[in-house]
Formats: sequence, structure tokens, C-alpha cells
Amino acid sequence: MSKNRDNSPPPRPRWPRYGVDAPAFPAVLGAAGTACCLAAGRWRPRRNAMATAGAVLLAGTGVYLHTTLHGKLRIWQRELDRAGLSGDERLLDLGCGRGAVLIEAARRLPRGQAVGVDLWSGEDQSGNRPEATLANAVAAGVADRVEVRTADMTELPFADDSFDVVTSALAIHNIPTSASRYRAVDEAMRVLRPGGQLIIADFWPMARKYAAHIGQGTLRGLGPGYWYSGPWLGVTLLHTVKKG
Repeated sequence: MSKNRDNSPPPRPRWPRYGVDAPAFPAVLGAAGTACCLAAGRWRPRRNAMATAGAVLLAGTGVYLHTTLHGKLRIWQRELDRAGLSGDERLLDLGCGRGAVLIEAARRLPRGQAVGVDLWSGEDQSGNRPEATLANAVAAGVADRVEVRTADMTELPFADDSFDVVTSALAIHNIPTSASRYRAVDEAMRVLRPGGQLIIADFWPMARKYAAHIGQGTLRGLGPGYWYSGPWLGVTLLHTVKKG
């Protein structure tokens, strides 16, 4: 552990910090909105159209930031409560990033274990690296039950029927081909024990395809708290229980 100049350990973070999802997107959205508003002050013939476009883009930026910093966390708290965990499960989070879902799950597993896997792409989440995830687990007081590993979702390094719950939040759609995305879903089902729960949050067209691929599960929109700028980028939850 690193130390300060007075040889004391560095202060423990006061709370977890999960970063911003796809940080380039809100940056571009906000810049475009600002540009439209500035243009509205100069171009009289198109003032109303530019002002409207700027307002929509800036509002979308605000919605996006609310979702990534607050909304998704509250929704996952609700959904993990709905999962009815008993506290001794073994849970796997696919594409765990800096641990927003992983750590929230670990809070509910005092006698269990939460394992996160990721390839740690900085494009998908700001500051995405395993050290940041582990630091967040320490800040949340759940480091004793959290493990992170570098692994590909399409080829998980776990045996069949290894987990009671598998979760994933806005991760599988980042896989570039549909065949590989379905492979990731198949892998999630493979490592899930019979009777275990699969809980995936992803953009609604993707979530519908995952459900059709596995031929089971219920789909439910998660509402404005999980919109990335607006309903056109709303998130849907796929929940299924693996058959024995």
C-alpha cells in the first residue's frame, strides 16, 4: 500500500466513484447543443430552429449525466432488491467496469461472493481499470467479498453451473458482432446454475434479441431514470430463471 510523506496510509475514499459511461458521447452532445445555442444568437432566419435544437441537445446531455451518475444506480438498487437474494449467493457481473452493479450486489451478499469480469476499455467508461473497481469495493466496505478478473464475456473462465446470479449492465451490446453477443449470452447461461437468475440491462433492441435467442425471459422497460439522453436510448431489463 502506498503511503503519504508522514508514512501514514493514504486516506480511504469516502464513497465509490463509478465514472461516466461512454464519456465521449455526452461531451459531443453538450458541445453540439452549445454550438446550436450560440448559432441561434447570430442567424436570425434560423434562430428558432437552432435554439430548439440546442435546447433539446442540452436537455439530452443533462438526462444522460443524470442516468450515468445517479439514475442507473438507483434502478439497480431496486432491481437487486427485487431479485430476493438470500445473502450467500455467488454472483457474476459481466462487463463490470468500475463496479456500480458489482458492488451494489456485494452489499447484499454478506456470506456470498461477487465476481466481476471485464476487458477494461476506457472508451466504455471513464477511468475503467481493475484497480479502480477494487478501490470502490474498499470504499463501499465490501472488498472482502469482491473479486475482479480480466476475461472475455464470450469465453468465460468458469465451470458450468458456477453462479447463482449473472448480471450485466450496458455491456453486451459493446461486443461488435451479433454472433459474439449471442455467444456472451450463451456463456452467461452456461455458468448459471439451474434455478439461477440472469439479469441483463441493455438497450431495448438488444435486450429483445437476447430474449429471443435464449427463448425465455421477461422484458421490462426501466423508465426515464435509465435513459441515455432520451427514450430513443432507453434501457430494458431482461430477467430469466434458468430451467433445470
